[in-house]
Amino acid sequence: MPLFNSLKVYRAKLGINQAELGKRVGVSRQTISLIERGDYSPSVTLALKLAAVCAVNVEDIFYYQEDD
Repeated sequence: MPLFNSLKVYRAKLGINQAELGKRVGVSRQTISLIERGDYSPSVTLALKLAAVCAVNVEDIFYYQEDD
């Protein structure tokens, strides 16, 4: 699925590690790692939680690009 994200960038701006971000949104560090690598697409609810923690819109973190 061509869903891309900038989660790592926004997490770095907050100055927190994957474990802390996971704790804040109720998932494991491994889940955050999978999302950042693009190996896992979060649910809408989780995407909204991540955006809220980062104080941005969902579209600022996640974007979709069609395959050519």
